[in-house]
Amino acid sequence: MSTLESPDRRQFLRQAALGAAAAALPSRAAVGDTELRIALVGCGGRGVGAAAQALRTRGKTRLVALADAFPDRLEVARDALRKLYGERAALPDTACFSGLDAGEKAIALADVVILAEPPGFRPAHVEAAVRAGRHLFLEAPVAVDAPGVRRVLAAAAAAKAQGLKVQVGFQRREQNTYRESVAQIHGGALGDLLAGRVYWNDGGVWLRQREPGMTELQYQVRNWYYFAWTGGDHIVEQLCHNLDAFRWASRQLPVRCHGQGGRQVRTGKEYGEIFDHHFVEYEYADGLVLHAQCRQIKNTFNRVAEHLLGTRGRAVLGREIRTLGGELTWEFKGANNDAFQSGQDRLFAAIRDGSELNEAESAAHSTLMAIQGRMATYSGKAVTWDEALNSRLELAPDRLAWDAQPRSRPDPNGNYAFPLPGSTIAF
Repeated sequence: MSTLESPDRRQFLRQAALGAAAAALPSRAAVGDTELRIALVGCGGRGVGAAAQALRTRGKTRLVALADAFPDRLEVARDALRKLYGERAALPDTACFSGLDAGEKAIALADVVILAEPPGFRPAHVEAAVRAGRHLFLEAPVAVDAPGVRRVLAAAAAAKAQGLKVQVGFQRREQNTYRESVAQIHGGALGDLLAGRVYWNDGGVWLRQREPGMTELQYQVRNWYYFAWTGGDHIVEQLCHNLDAFRWASRQLPVRCHGQGGRQVRTGKEYGEIFDHHFVEYEYADGLVLHAQCRQIKNTFNRVAEHLLGTRGRAVLGREIRTLGGELTWEFKGANNDAFQSGQDRLFAAIRDGSELNEAESAAHSTLMAIQGRMATYSGKAVTWDEALNSRLELAPDRLAWDAQPRSRPDPNGNYAFPLPGSTIAF
């Protein structure tokens, strides 16, 4: 990325390249029982899981490439998948790529690309895969800032023009319990929606320490969860799943939001710049209100759920529906499923039979909803949907290289500046 190009010019060039790719490549028809070659970009636990599930789908499949920023993560994934699938996942060194440019090298070898890298890198890899005419599985969220969302929206349109299949890891949409409960709501079980509450409150996730000899950018990519440009903050990285479920059930986008958050307990320098709690109130054109909260503080009350209230009843998505008086009117009684496997099954079935599947635009909207919430909590301002979508605030460094300097850098004591509501720029 050149520092001499404006964000608007970069976006124009990206969209032009995607448009040219869409015009040049033929529409993708059904492939039947043809062997499908799979590349994995991002070799963490979720990436390995997604690749394993892809290799379990119906029909002939083969893992042909791995890519990760760090060679040790790549080798762990390489060994694990080979042990599970033998020759179908046995890769030579020439098919294993590490470094910041590894993704495009792996994409070039495949028919289907699994993107499970830190979400800050996802828009660039989505663009590369669509330019190359590859089918895609994207982990969620699909971006960490509004410029990234716009890149994914442009790539989604180009993928649709080519007939490429795109599945996204919002696994609630694949869970039988959720699918049935949302169908009940869409059928009128709650009447008109009035309010919602969604939660992702838990004790937090992994932490990776700085190692001797690391550059600042290497450390931030390694410890990616705790920097907004790589992980988006946990309101984007985790709460996006609950927001997506609510958006799916309500079939609406918010018009504006406001909120609050901060660093109350998780204040050490190893936690980078992100908050440990967020609360956001989303407002909708018809008066619907959504309260959304997420917290990562140990030894506190945990809840991961989505609640909806309507004029005729109330629901916990994926669990139950009751009247306003408390009478149970629906609960799931069917066979449950592995939602992660079901997502891969649906993607590969669509590739093989030629049916339509492109979840990228929907996923970009759910991701932006989470980014909009972060804009509000970081700044303390009310943020409209249009302000969030059109924001030019780009979080990534101007240049991606191990010796490049991120925008967020530690002070002499190793501490990072974190957002201050009332001072931090919203969008």
